[in-house]
Amino acid sequence: RPPPAMTTETALPVAISPAAARRIGEILAGEAPGTMLRVAVNGGGCQGFSYDYSFTAERAADDFVLREGGATVLVDPVSAEYLAGSVLDWVDELIGASFQIRNPNAKSSCGCGTSFSL
Repeated sequence: RPPPAMTTETALPVAISPAAARRIGEILAGEAPGTMLRVAVNGGGCQGFSYDYSFTAERAADDFVLREGGATVLVDPVSAEYLAGSVLDWVDELIGASFQIRNPNAKSSCGCGTSFSL
């Protein structure tokens, strides 16, 4: 039997690491008041699905709202199903700095960490 569907009242699909919260806060400080980061899963990418990051001031009624350390992140319900149990992190490595999602649902992902397969 499938697990019960997540709702904005019962579960949050993604955790935000302290490093990601700090970086989101830094970015949003330069944006218009009320701007939030939207994280979504789209079809496409070299592995079948890709992560999409965008800034918005609009929240849909059914969005999940994640708040951590001053950062506000929105996730739509469809993306939330693919992201359940994930952690949004900010990684600063020799090859570059970027947001990365550690997704326990992904069976494989590309080298750049922006696309995955189930």
